[in-house]
Amino acid sequence: MKLTVRGRTWNLHERTYLMGVINVTPDSFSDGGQHFDLRSAVVRARQLAEEGADILDIGGESTRPGHEPVPASVEMERVVPVIRAIRAELDVPISIDTRKAEVARAAVAAGADMINDVTGLHGDADMAQTAAWSGLPVCLMHWAKVETGPDLMDRIIQGLSESVRLALAAGIPRDRLIVDPGVGFGKDVAGNLQILRCLGDLRELGLPILIGTSRKSVIGKTLGLPVTDRVEGTAATVAIAIAHGASLVRVHDMQAMVRVSRMVDAIMGRTISPL
Repeated sequence: MKLTVRGRTWNLHERTYLMGVINVTPDSFSDGGQHFDLRSAVVRARQLAEEGADILDIGGESTRPGHEPVPASVEMERVVPVIRAIRAELDVPISIDTRKAEVARAAVAAGADMINDVTGLHGDADMAQTAAWSGLPVCLMHWAKVETGPDLMDRIIQGLSESVRLALAAGIPRDRLIVDPGVGFGKDVAGNLQILRCLGDLRELGLPILIGTSRKSVIGKTLGLPVTDRVEGTAATVAIAIAHGASLVRVHDMQAMVRVSRMVDAIMGRTISPL
């Protein structure tokens, strides 16, 4: 399975690819305000790239529980200058984390190389066409309330299948699609743990799997730890996810998770690159 990002073809069977998180927001659950200004965001981008990030995910609206939605104009004011500044300095691919088509278009014009839509094309009626127009890879995340139970994965697969249908109908080629089960989005702790146990079920979609568990509440609630002390818990979830089929992992603690992913890749018999 392959994915082309910024003119580079990633062989997803060879190794795991890592997406570094840069939240250009004052209220993100894990690092709100730390990278809110342009300079600190660029410094963070440089650090993540040096530590081994394959792609940087830039977001200008928090999606934490209880978040306050922001207008597209505010979101663009946050992310567009950051994308332009990073693109001017670094050649690392950039993903725009947004559910708004207007923001996605502005981000692509500024230099973004991927669209990461947490609503799986359901949040904005124009997003599917915008994603098709961009010609870029698109990550479709599952964000819907689903009760924990034996059919949890079936319902997630059903929801993602509908997102895939919307993408294909809009003219997005299948080889540009990625799916994400949406850990922490509409699922309780038991459901999030079940997703990790059963992640391999998503392989039936025949698409690359991205997983984002980094520092999330499922770790805090399971281990009784604050968001600032969840590196080991994140490492466990990343290792399990890779072993069960994740090709891309979205993380905050890049250096540690590069090491985790390389070790799991070696165990799984994949090609690994030196740190």
